[in-house]
Amino acid sequence: MEHAGALLRNCTERLALAGLIACAPVLPAWAQSEGGLYIAGYEVDFERAAGDGLSRNPPGQRFFLLVLPPHTAALTSAAPKSASAAREHVVAANGVILVCQRDIDSGAIDSSKLVPGVVAVRGWPPAGSSALPAGQRHFADEDPAKLPQANEALWRIRSTCS
Repeated sequence: MEHAGALLRNCTERLALAGLIACAPVLPAWAQSEGGLYIAGYEVDFERAAGDGLSRNPPGQRFFLLVLPPHTAALTSAAPKSASAAREHVVAANGVILVCQRDIDSGAIDSSKLVPGVVAVRGWPPAGSSALPAGQRHFADEDPAKLPQANEALWRIRSTCS
């Protein structure tokens, strides 16, 4: 009977230790999770979208700000001081500023006027295209580190930029 009790205690201790070890990697990953996606366009101007991103994410947590024309003027060196300051706050807070590649391709955005660090993102490829192979999240020339890890955010960006 004493032997059975010792075995039970030993199993209980091992299970508790296994539980702690299993949960340990989850805590740092949760603490470093990404923030949300904010879009400047249609009814939301750049400064409001930037303010939303800044206020809804803890300092240092990466978040994404997709900027559509005509709000992309805030991403140039000729931007008004308030927009320039908002842009600098976003970048300093670990925000990633994105524009749609389709807007560059159409001429709605002059990429030569964008400040450094703005990331162009493509939308979904046309049906039947092999540009984005089945099961892949990124185009071959994209840097995954500059885009959201969350599928929902990346899909929303791709849909908006299509």
